[in-house]
Amino acid sequence: MGLENLLNNPSRPVRLAVVRELGESLKSGYPVSDEVNNHVHSKYSFSPYYPTMIAVNAARAGLKAVGIMDHDSISGFKEMIAAGKAINIATTCGFEMRVNMTGTAFEGYKTNNPDTENNTYMAVHGVPHTQFVRVESYLRSIKKARYLRDREEVDNLNKILASVGLEPLDFDRDVWKISEAKRGGSITERHIVYALSLKLVERFGKGQGLIDFIEQKMKIAIPEKLQEYLRDPSNPHYEYDLLGVFKGSLVPEIFVQPNVQGARSVYDAVQFANDIGGIPAYAYLGDVAESPTGDKKAEKFEDEYLDDLVPELKKIGFKAITYMPPRNTKAQLLRLQKLCDQYDLMQISGVDINSSRQVFNCPEIMQPEFQHLIGATWALIAHEKLASAEARYGLFHPDNPLAAKPLKERIEVYADIGMRIDNRNPESAIDLVNF
Repeated sequence: MGLENLLNNPSRPVRLAVVRELGESLKSGYPVSDEVNNHVHSKYSFSPYYPTMIAVNAARAGLKAVGIMDHDSISGFKEMIAAGKAINIATTCGFEMRVNMTGTAFEGYKTNNPDTENNTYMAVHGVPHTQFVRVESYLRSIKKARYLRDREEVDNLNKILASVGLEPLDFDRDVWKISEAKRGGSITERHIVYALSLKLVERFGKGQGLIDFIEQKMKIAIPEKLQEYLRDPSNPHYEYDLLGVFKGSLVPEIFVQPNVQGARSVYDAVQFANDIGGIPAYAYLGDVAESPTGDKKAEKFEDEYLDDLVPELKKIGFKAITYMPPRNTKAQLLRLQKLCDQYDLMQISGVDINSSRQVFNCPEIMQPEFQHLIGATWALIAHEKLASAEARYGLFHPDNPLAAKPLKERIEVYADIGMRIDNRNPESAIDLVNF
């Protein structure tokens, strides 16, 4: 177990050296299923895990494929690809960003972003490996704008902390330091409230005293389920559970609206994603009863106007909709699937993992209504590898030899290729093309 403890080491060369040395032995003895997950955050946005640890955890959970998905950052891509090769698990690379809906039919609406109106989360899946430098250049100014917002949000939080007699957070010492910003990562609101969680645990310890301070002095109600977790000082997820309390209560209070540098026009972002050969995907949230991570309140989002939103997304240039089977009801997702079929949009699955309490498994995807998402994942993997070898083999490239075929047929062909790719040598995928 000595070397395995270094898989999440802060040094990237150390992590990669270890994963290459241990290789496929890291998943020996663990179960294997057909499950996949295309939406796992790394420390390059917010997560307990570096990309190497994501690949290992996914393999040990029995997943056959896993995708990295960071906010405004692709700094974990190369490590993710290398780790996947080392332990023989299929990987895919994407990034997530906020965009503004100005000029669309849904300007000013709350779509899938709990914190703001007019801004929408979108994912860019299957980024060709030849485009990493171009993507990093595109995201650079977005991250810069985000860091400025982060500082403002810390200032807003410090006003709240002063009102309850707490010392302020220092952005550079308490927030920047716990992020991977110095290595190209982004800083999110989760970093800020995680830094607060660390400070409060340091000051009050773990247990009832901390709970009492939060509820009585900060006037933040803690759900009973989370109180149970926070009463237990041996809880290994303690700071992440505490973060969940603050994410739902404090973030709306400190949130600073992104400007046009931090949330690009949806038209610009979708065009860029299409230009680089990625797959721009709208991230469906749907009306929420209870968040899987416990940090989102019950709230209404796009379900009320979904019938009109989906054709607008198609018009803008989106190629897919991504959604999370555990998050929504079956009725919500069957409705969404019908709209995707009607407007010829690819469906991509992924469970948003950014907390140590979350598991990598997604048994819901094995249900008959969602098994097509497994095939879509393999098609996504084939798309990424083939487009990396030759741009016209991108699934949606206008010069793709299969461009005239219906989307479902193209996905089936690509899924077959994806399942036959040698994960230890994914560059050889081009040899599997026979169309």
